[in-house]
Amino acid sequence: MISLSGLIDFYTFYNFFRGIFESVGLGESSAWISYLATGILLSFIVINVMIIATAFYTWFERRTLGRFHVRRGPNRHGPFGLLQPFADVMKLIMKEDTLPDEADKPVMTLAPIALVAPTLLIITVIPLSENSFLGSLNIGILFIVGVTSVNSIAIFMAGWGSRNKYAVLGSMRGAAMLISYEIPMALGITSVLLLSGSLAMTEIVKSQDIWFIAVMPLGFFVFMAAATAEMSRTPFDQIEAESELGSGYNTEFSGIKFAILFLAEFMAPIVTAAVAATLFLGGTKGFDPIPGQAWFALKMFLVIFVLLWFRATWPRLRVDQIMAFAWKGLFGLGLFNIFLVAIEIMLLSGSAGELSKSDLLIMSIVNWTITISTLLILLNLFGHKKLERPEPVPSPLANMAAEAD
Repeated sequence: MISLSGLIDFYTFYNFFRGIFESVGLGESSAWISYLATGILLSFIVINVMIIATAFYTWFERRTLGRFHVRRGPNRHGPFGLLQPFADVMKLIMKEDTLPDEADKPVMTLAPIALVAPTLLIITVIPLSENSFLGSLNIGILFIVGVTSVNSIAIFMAGWGSRNKYAVLGSMRGAAMLISYEIPMALGITSVLLLSGSLAMTEIVKSQDIWFIAVMPLGFFVFMAAATAEMSRTPFDQIEAESELGSGYNTEFSGIKFAILFLAEFMAPIVTAAVAATLFLGGTKGFDPIPGQAWFALKMFLVIFVLLWFRATWPRLRVDQIMAFAWKGLFGLGLFNIFLVAIEIMLLSGSAGELSKSDLLIMSIVNWTITISTLLILLNLFGHKKLERPEPVPSPLANMAAEAD
């Protein structure tokens, strides 16, 4: 597999800086200074790449939603509206940054930072090559689960700090929903760990001789449904229910704080797509001569498009439906998937303790059959029956004038 990761590899930059610092006579101090300089440079690259990618993703989402809804998307600034994200940023920067008199100002100021920081941290452990520096972290997936749990605190900070009753209600809904959906998302990830036998993201990619989406589709469904709720995207965007809460937790935010909140919201699908591509779609695995990073970008784009498709077509759920889906639906499916995968591994691995490609193929056939059957049974048991349209009955009042004549 062709790799482009050597261009931005940690050790490439480290050796570059160390050579410079040693040449100016820093001696033994050049080691830790080189680590610091490399970390700052890579952080600068990651932050700016993610911000620019998010800016163009907002354009892509609005244009695609326009096509779904049979209307025009942004088309005023630049060719095809490509400069619309920059126009939006300039407008928000120039707007006044207002704070309510009764607001808890430090909490309200820190909330946008607390919401966007975990999103940027997650991308650092996504492996873009087999020798990824932080992608080889031996607790990489636990790091992702732990970092995403900060979002519920950040959203509650935003609502509570603004002292707005609608914002507080939205943040309370958000905290309850995010904490609830973290459990089924962790269950979906656990099935990945059973098959890969490692917590490191690079090892998870290496173990996918057959993509895990094919081996355990039920685990992928549980993970993606929970991850969509964690992003507060349609149909789970109840914390920003405009018809009930004004705008939810961000009601009192303006200017650059509002921009940072929405930066985190629009960056979330990109990060979620990266995690899903790593855990279930083989990461950078593909076919030569196309580089692995190109395959990874293509897989991310497919996941992003599916998430966008859901946003364009599904209606918003009620808050009770959202919570019921987490505890009555995804939680049970996640547990069922874990037991199913564990039993299959025990039966197929044998004395060697490893699964061959033929074993994974057998698991794929069995799991797809069980997944389709399970979902059909659940839909028939708990889904709404198709309603037949009743015959129209004219109102007796409609004939009053004729009878009077």
